[in-house]
Amino acid sequence: MTTFETVAPSRFFAAPALDAAAAVYDFLIPANKPWSRVVRKGQILRIIDLEGQQAVDTLFYNAQDTSERYSAQDTIQAQNAPYVSTGTRLISNMGRVMATVVADTCGRHDTSAGACSCEANTVRFGHHTRYMHACRENFIIEVARLGMTKRDIVPNINFFMNVPIEADGRLAIVDGVSSPGDHVDILAAMDVIAVISNCPQVNNPCNGFNPTPVRVLVFDPSVA
Repeated sequence: MTTFETVAPSRFFAAPALDAAAAVYDFLIPANKPWSRVVRKGQILRIIDLEGQQAVDTLFYNAQDTSERYSAQDTIQAQNAPYVSTGTRLISNMGRVMATVVADTCGRHDTSAGACSCEANTVRFGHHTRYMHACRENFIIEVARLGMTKRDIVPNINFFMNVPIEADGRLAIVDGVSSPGDHVDILAAMDVIAVISNCPQVNNPCNGFNPTPVRVLVFDPSVA
């Protein structure tokens, strides 16, 4: 049985007053593309949905030992809630806190629906979509650069993706609720590798059928 650290979600974090000009890293992830970076313990990763309604599929790995990685199941179990928002501790497969969401202007982030793939597209939308690039392929490309393989890809967080749970228990993917400029701030509790697929999905409304760029910033309070 997994033993968790103290992980009960809190909704009382004060949103850090972070000026983009103070960021130690600033990058625009193009629509459809992958990205990764090490975020050091104590640093804050900000993900900005520049145009709104853009799903941002995200994974976290322990930068010192990538066999420890984000666990959607443990995160949901530890906080007893299906969505990620301010106060959510992101839990690893070893039951440790990897990071905490310390600010969120959107309020709804999914961690149940997983990443789109060419295979899933084919099943859901027809064989004519089989050729389309998908988040799983983005993850495969990016983790390969980090010495990992597709076997290291696990269920992820979908920042800004709206996935309500219907009365019969099914997950629905519907129009996103994020507005242009909405952001989420994640405080690293250990050195983590953040891996993002800026979702290329055009067959369901998670991206408003129009993938757009997102911006990532890293803040380091220790050098402020």
